[in-house]
Amino acid sequence: MISDLAPSAPLSLRPRVPSDLAGCVTSLALVHEHSGYPVNWPASPEAWLTPPALLAAWVAEWGGRIVGHAALCLGRDDEPATALWQARRPGAATASVSRLFVSPEARGLGVGAALMDRAVQEARSRGLQPVLEVVATHPAAAFYERLGWELLGEVEDLWPPDQHVRLRCHAAPTPAGRLV
Repeated sequence: MISDLAPSAPLSLRPRVPSDLAGCVTSLALVHEHSGYPVNWPASPEAWLTPPALLAAWVAEWGGRIVGHAALCLGRDDEPATALWQARRPGAATASVSRLFVSPEARGLGVGAALMDRAVQEARSRGLQPVLEVVATHPAAAFYERLGWELLGEVEDLWPPDQHVRLRCHAAPTPAGRLV
């Protein structure tokens, strides 16, 4: 499906605006159908893309179509990745990279890495350590590790109402490649 995108069209990465949500949901539906992300389709995808702790969100456009999305949320103490990071650095503030997805037709074009870079830059500009969680069996876990994210650990989590999931928790490396 990469051929659907104009090969000469530049990738545009920009802050998400409210009018982008419909395009984000369309792209997210393709990702869900193709890759099973999110694991559970949300009752309100627009609300899911805009969680209460949202600090910033970005979209990637290619040829005028939204082909990717990433969000940065303030880390909460009850989130597994934040808890694992704070066990290493008590009291350290985190930002969670979440709602990251790339449409199947845009995979392999650097969209995911560009979105991750932007989210990490924003977290660092706020003095926050970027962390993330991913379902342990999802192929995205390998993607994060290829980008240099360090595995903090795996945890069992309970998603409402009674779904047990195994999560891999990661932390972004510093620019020098070492965790702070």
